[in-house]
Amino acid sequence: MSENVLTSNSSVVLDTCVLVAGLRSFDGASNKILQLVANQSIVPFVTTALFLEYEDVLSRDTFLEATGFTLHDVDRFLAAFASAARPVDVHFRWRPQLRDPKDELVLECAVNAGDLPLITHNIRDFSDAAKRFSVPVTTPGKFLKRSFQ
Repeated sequence: MSENVLTSNSSVVLDTCVLVAGLRSFDGASNKILQLVANQSIVPFVTTALFLEYEDVLSRDTFLEATGFTLHDVDRFLAAFASAARPVDVHFRWRPQLRDPKDELVLECAVNAGDLPLITHNIRDFSDAAKRFSVPVTTPGKFLKRSFQ
């Protein structure tokens, strides 16, 4: 990703781990990313498959127990997130590229969305494949430092 400061309404692809971290802790960079989505400073791009992955992970008992969320809370969050998100059509599936099939959904969204940063806590998992497709990959903290200083 270039070092240029991004303007408001920056478009991104968010790995599921960013949503999980952002909802589990209100103090970290992942939560700040979610706040920027909520106030429309960041526009997340999603495929149907990626959104369903978000729903699956956020509805798991382990997440609900860790956060105190109910399924109703998750549904409300996802509805708000969906209203802020932009859909990505999948023109071609590039699988398999990664070891984790769930990560494929995130990479597939980023490749089909174009030159958008993929924000994740798992840089190493995406780095080789992202380079092949020229997808910029960064952590939430680095994205915030570069984009919203």
